[in-house]
Amino acid sequence: MKLLRLNALAPSTQLPKTAVTIGNFDGVHLGHQAMIRQLQSIAKNNNLKSLVMIFEPQPLEFFKGYDAPPRISSLREKVEYLTELGVDYIVIAKFDERFRSLSATDFADILKNQLNAQHLVLGDDFHFGKNRQGNSDFLHSYGFEITSLDTIEVHGERVSSTRIRQTLQAGDLALAAQLLGRPYSITGRVVYGDQIGRTIDFPTINVRLNRHKPCLNGIYAVDVVCETESLAQRVKQHHPQKLGIQGYQADALFGAGHVGTRPAIKQAHPEWRLEVHFPDVSANLYGLLMRVTFLHYLHGEKDYPSLEALKAGIDDDVTQLINFRHSNTILPF
Repeated sequence: MKLLRLNALAPSTQLPKTAVTIGNFDGVHLGHQAMIRQLQSIAKNNNLKSLVMIFEPQPLEFFKGYDAPPRISSLREKVEYLTELGVDYIVIAKFDERFRSLSATDFADILKNQLNAQHLVLGDDFHFGKNRQGNSDFLHSYGFEITSLDTIEVHGERVSSTRIRQTLQAGDLALAAQLLGRPYSITGRVVYGDQIGRTIDFPTINVRLNRHKPCLNGIYAVDVVCETESLAQRVKQHHPQKLGIQGYQADALFGAGHVGTRPAIKQAHPEWRLEVHFPDVSANLYGLLMRVTFLHYLHGEKDYPSLEALKAGIDDDVTQLINFRHSNTILPF
């Protein structure tokens, strides 16, 4: 796979002839995966390369800022999932004032002259260009071969990023896993926080979210793996007697995850955090790239009246989540 930035592709840069699909691909869910399979089939049958164009930021983030829908996937996660699907090229288009002002013809020119597109695979509601003036019919009249993909349904309803956001926000992780084709996870590096957790005997790692706000809020059972080295070996090196609770995946640790703005902590500027407490672990994990997989929703975020009440609440949450792990010896979905 080759990752390219659209603004770095001059018209004189000739990519191989390509079959192209375009969109946000937030979540890279079952519907997106069906589109990629169709794209790859068309590319193979017509001696083309497969190319996916994604937007960064996502258009609604440009137009609405913090009021945009929460992200399912960061840019890094999208690229990882698309790479796993085997596409030949991923092109990132910076969605800014210049890009959003492109006419339908200007956009079609980019597809032809910079992406060398011959065939387009598009969703049934695809629109583009200033004021959404372009659509599949316009692109067909411009000269592209067009394949429109039917929607994918699960339990009689269309699979969409909007539906997955709603499902995650409702805490239905099993249905979200069905719609995504995998358990939901967030990947990010461990960064320094304010270290309040260790003052109440529940140290946590603070995992960078890499999105303006997440789709989750509350307390979860999580499975954590390190993407850059053996997490078990790192933990063992620091404290051989404190190895934590084994996770479900190979070389994973089980933990109590919290996603939210921590209303019990008085803050001038509350911000979203993803924090994980590993029971019976003492290790320096700063800088590691972690993938946190969400397995069980316990409850929503609570506003405790004091740090003592917060500590008691966390203690109860951790006990319940450990019991969940002991009662579920295999992945719950």
